[in-house]
Amino acid sequence: MSKPADPTPDFFGYADLLGDADRQELATIRAYLEEEIKPLADAAWARAEFPFEAVEKIARINPAGYTYPEFGDGRDRGPLFSGFLTLEINRVDPSLGVFCGVHTGLAMGSIHGGGSDEQRARWLPDMAAMRKIGAFALTEPEGGSDVAGGMRTTARREGDDWVLDGAKRWIGNGTFADLVVVWARDTADGGVKGFVVRKDTPGFTATKIEGKIALRTVQNADITLDEVRVPEADRLQRVDGFRDTAAILARTRGGVAWQALAVAVRAYELARAYAVERTQFGRPIGAFQLVQDLLVKMLGNVTAMFGMTVRLAQLTAAGRGSAEQAALAKAFTTSRMRECVAWARELFGGNGIVLEYEIAKFFADAEALYSFEGTREMNTLIVGKAVTGHSAFV
Repeated sequence: MSKPADPTPDFFGYADLLGDADRQELATIRAYLEEEIKPLADAAWARAEFPFEAVEKIARINPAGYTYPEFGDGRDRGPLFSGFLTLEINRVDPSLGVFCGVHTGLAMGSIHGGGSDEQRARWLPDMAAMRKIGAFALTEPEGGSDVAGGMRTTARREGDDWVLDGAKRWIGNGTFADLVVVWARDTADGGVKGFVVRKDTPGFTATKIEGKIALRTVQNADITLDEVRVPEADRLQRVDGFRDTAAILARTRGGVAWQALAVAVRAYELARAYAVERTQFGRPIGAFQLVQDLLVKMLGNVTAMFGMTVRLAQLTAAGRGSAEQAALAKAFTTSRMRECVAWARELFGGNGIVLEYEIAKFFADAEALYSFEGTREMNTLIVGKAVTGHSAFV
């Protein structure tokens, strides 16, 4: 007699590396997300609107408290738990996963890593409680992958103020964030500096980017900065050039690998459930060889992605994780994710393009994850330089 089918996408049991209490906590969070967040998220994705009523609900699980223990219960659960938490949030909805990642990882991470003690105390408590929402403004209309050397947004010092001029694009949370971390090049020394800009500052304008086919809930904005005055007290005091910006991106890039894993996990879960329920030619389609081939290829990708993300989390916890390892994880997992969602949509046939069956949302969202936080090509060149000693950047 054959062994009963095992539906878990964690085929090699990577979650077993966590303690029993951590696994139980994640199970509780998953149930809460499914019940309280998923209905709001699915409806918001279809409308391309942000479900503001979900913010208070997300705040109840205190995602910032796991990244910054001083704002949680004080217990540092480490990068592995944080990775699995990222998986759970994005498995329910990648758009709200990006909302949390931008707020907690990029915006709070910039202030936590680049701000003075006074700035941390001034901004982070409200942000951790989600009373204030953050955004991260780096990418520009004419500068994505080359923004490090080609940043056009400028900052000039005038007495106790800085004056910012320029434009930013694709800024997640940008239409409604209370605090926007803006990166600009100092006209005096050419160095990149970080500034915390309040949304109601004169000269600051954020306009929603319309017509997106992916991460539709995320309110990406075009931002214009027209002589925006920012006090010196709101310049991130411990940022000393783009190297500090890159360090923040290296940390969050590992988080994108977990996001990609989450999308692949959900695609596999949806495809497997459909395969055992959908009947054609008098039997479940899961009984056909070609359908099983699709599922096994997806499961193989998911298992390999688990291995890379979990090991990166372990290395990070040990203080041995590198930017090059994060770049490889991001490039590899998003590529494998893209294959998984395509195979899952194929398995659904015509139903795969209907939102009712959910896979269409993940199929579309995968395209955005594949491109942001460094394209596959740019992350490939980061790793290529590490393994050859030669830079191939133009």
